Amino acid sequence: MMKGYVEYLRHKSSGHILSHGLGDWYDIGPDRPGVSQLTPLGVTATAMYYYDITLMEKAAIVLKKNADAAMYKALGIEVKKAFNEAFFNKETKQYATGSQTANAMAIYMKLVEEPYRNEVLNNLIADIQKRNNALTAGDIGYRYVLRALEDAGRSDVIYTMNNRSDVPGYGYQIAHGATALTESWQAYPSVSNNHFMLGHLMEWFYTGLCGIGQEPGSVGFKQIEIRPQPVGDIKSANATYRSINGLIGVDWKKTENTFELNVVVPPNATATIYFPKEYNKEPVKVGSGAHHFNVK
Repeated sequence: MMKGYVEYLRHKSSGHILSHGLGDWYDIGPDRPGVSQLTPLGVTATAMYYYDITLMEKAAIVLKKNADAAMYKALGIEVKKAFNEAFFNKETKQYATGSQTANAMAIYMKLVEEPYRNEVLNNLIADIQKRNNALTAGDIGYRYVLRALEDAGRSDVIYTMNNRSDVPGYGYQIAHGATALTESWQAYPSVSNNHFMLGHLMEWFYTGLCGIGQEPGSVGFKQIEIRPQPVGDIKSANATYRSINGLIGVDWKKTENTFELNVVVPPNATATIYFPKEYNKEPVKVGSGAHHFNVK
């Protein structure tokens, strides 16, 4: 089924570029939201196509299907080349229109050639900041804005962008009476007002703010990474995740002088604890059980 789907996308593409669908649905542009306004459909569709191909290569390697792995690797190289030729501007270091979605998806999907990666990231951050820390990405793109920023250690930008109610976003929805996620960042009363599609920030609560993740190559959270990222004026946070091995827990509290961290590691798993960089403490590796840390 997976192979059939990627083959369907390949046949639907033209010169390895896909340009169908709704694109970055309900992004924030000059007009009332709907079909993508700021990001060409070819960017979102082709980026997802390339990402699918990279996942297929990884799956083929795990399944020891060497011929398939080689085929998907070769196809991925061709799609990446076509994507960059179609959308990357080497002078501005921007993708397509330079929208938050275009640059973030290229970063997260690893479509950006390494020499340009930091400059594209800086352009993403600059676009957010020049809008007085406001978001524009829609249903497809906003998840990758968050992922690109978190992966770069810029949860401070995520916090600043979302800790407000004066521009369309989560706080704006609440300020306008929403009691559930709405389909539009603007909380328009005429569209769905019980819609899960803009719930991207919840992932960051777990992986960024509380820092629950796993080491590259780990399966089922066997080798866990804990990288809490206290930001802004948030003084405490806690989260639990029930992995296949059992419960993972993180509970941290920040005072003026100390950072207190409690971690629960499930049976038959290990965890490497990475402390916020301002505390200058080396990572610590621990086994299953409850662990308490207090650093200054």
